Amino acid sequence: MPDDSQLPAILIVDDSPTVRAIIHRALGKLGSISFEESPDGLDAIRRLSQKKFALAVLDINMPLLDGLKVLAHARTSELNAKVPVIMVTTEGGSAEQQKALELGATAYLTKPIDNALLVETARLLLKKDGRHPKQESL
Repeated sequence: MPDDSQLPAILIVDDSPTVRAIIHRALGKLGSISFEESPDGLDAIRRLSQKKFALAVLDINMPLLDGLKVLAHARTSELNAKVPVIMVTTEGGSAEQQKALELGATAYLTKPIDNALLVETARLLLKKDGRHPKQESL
């Protein structure tokens, strides 16, 4: 089995440790994949500047720097300009969703997160991007 540095990586960005854990656990069902977690937008920007990710899951409402600003930064990043991004938020309004999509979000999910929908969305985005992890047998 490859070490974590050789596996596709997902970046999970949310100021809630509980939400990060829920997302991590749900996406763990994808199989051979590694995870990095950021508690805020500033940390996420640092990570996006240092490593190429297969997928990013960003909360919109966070202290220090919101997810929309992180998304805008990612789209100008040399390493992650084309990384698929799933935005997750309590904001279900169409204006917020439209802004996220205009900035380059690939998908938009509202909280509470439907784990099955999150996993299926991630699976489709990873497959489309050619970075689909190998499925682990059950």
